[in-house]
Amino acid sequence: MEADRLNSPSTFTMTMEVLGHELRFYQDPNSKHLGTTVWDASLVFVKFLERNCRKGKFSPSKLKGKRVIELGAGCGLAGFGMALLGCDVVATDQREVLPILSRNIERNTPSLAQMNPSDSFGSIKAAELDWGNEDHIKAVGPPFDFIIGTDVVYAEHLLEPLLKTIHALSGPKTTIMLGYEIRSTNVHEQMLEMWKTNFEVKTVSQSKMDSQYQHPSIQLYIMGIKSGAGNAKNTQGNVEQEIDTVCSRQENDETDVSFNNEKDVSYDETGIQKTEEPVTEHKDKKLGDWEARRMGSMAARLLQDVKIV
Repeated sequence: MEADRLNSPSTFTMTMEVLGHELRFYQDPNSKHLGTTVWDASLVFVKFLERNCRKGKFSPSKLKGKRVIELGAGCGLAGFGMALLGCDVVATDQREVLPILSRNIERNTPSLAQMNPSDSFGSIKAAELDWGNEDHIKAVGPPFDFIIGTDVVYAEHLLEPLLKTIHALSGPKTTIMLGYEIRSTNVHEQMLEMWKTNFEVKTVSQSKMDSQYQHPSIQLYIMGIKSGAGNAKNTQGNVEQEIDTVCSRQENDETDVSFNNEKDVSYDETGIQKTEEPVTEHKDKKLGDWEARRMGSMAARLLQDVKIV
């Protein structure tokens, strides 16, 4: 049923096609922990991977065997996207979230493990990681090739522990990929300032995202650790070059995430806009899943301060 895909109090299972495979994610929006719900930034993230995996940095041939750690994994959707491209993923979250994360891994992994040898599924496992906890960090075995996370920043007090954890998990060539929905302008500005101070930051242009799974308030960042002077300079240049292969070469500012709402546009694999007539939809066509999710998100924000007397 279409309603099963929406994040409502009665929703417990969400079906999502990721890289040609139908995955089912158990979620519990009624819990008191934000990590038990599939948030929209994770959908944008996996669909970005899907769109850019045919060649280049995110192709299975380049990702096979790469070590990935997902921070604030929640239900595990983003981690599965990387695992389906051949990565060995450690999906981490707080102890309270591990039961639902482990359940989703147990639910989806058996069918993926039976894929044809030509397919590229790597592995995915769950682990506890409280940001800043040195024992947890040591236990997962850094450094990692990739650090990923979606919707992990929603409050100011999380910024410093997250930064400390990313540094502890990183090596000189680690690539950091974060998907994020802007909910607080203040937190967003502080986050960007912190990122730019510590990392080489690029914002993924909308032309590189899936044509449907994108929204002006959802941004994807690809970052590399800033290196020091001297011999590390070449490493820094290599990281910047890798980031630029999938990101806009514009300056990292708000114009990079603007939308063209005047007409439907599409892009080829190089990011060049194609001239194409918009598809005419039938009048009786049902609202799409993504559109329904975004309308639900908007309604939730409007109602969050409403109190029923």
